[in-house]
Amino acid sequence: MILRQLQDLIGGIYDVSVAHDVYDFLVTDRGHLPAAARSNPSDEALIVAQDSDSVGVSLYLDPQLLERLQRADPMQRLDHANVADYWTALEGVSHFVYFAWNAGHDKRVSLLELELQAEIDKYVASLWLLRRQYPDRFPAELMRLLFERTRIDPRLAGQREEIYRQASHYAEKFCRRLERSLRTAGPGGEREVLAELRRFYRLTDVRKLAHIRSGG
Repeated sequence: MILRQLQDLIGGIYDVSVAHDVYDFLVTDRGHLPAAARSNPSDEALIVAQDSDSVGVSLYLDPQLLERLQRADPMQRLDHANVADYWTALEGVSHFVYFAWNAGHDKRVSLLELELQAEIDKYVASLWLLRRQYPDRFPAELMRLLFERTRIDPRLAGQREEIYRQASHYAEKFCRRLERSLRTAGPGGEREVLAELRRFYRLTDVRKLAHIRSGG
């Protein structure tokens, strides 16, 4: 099941685990979403409901998107035909894992932090997957596809457009530094990048932005 594979991929890269299976929180019927979320045409949405005692979370993914991924499995072959759907599903799983992991450690998560990590996850998880599928080449096209050619749809972003823009900006700076490290690192370079990713994952939103700005 692709969402579970994505959850395992993210968990393996960052050395994090959550006690919940993403499929237990999956919603594929838009009619079951809250009214505010139902009106948004996005194929992916993390729905969080909180009261004084508890937090509830659901992940919506469009059923047709999931059907397309079943027919063209990116875990077997990631290419131009399925990468957009793959990134949409990956973003949803990234949101779920990051929210659940932080909730399990009694840590609050800002929307900017959630979106920043999802953009980084799209790059990193795609890089890891493509290097596994095509071990003789470096997927240099990822930076261009994810950060240079991608545009924010104002219809989907609504009042959050500036947050998405900031998340993409900071994620691009961070991922460019990762790419340089992977290209120039000698033996053991991938282990160093993994260690950097795992440290970064555990920072707060303020410390993540400061880390990116400092170039550290």
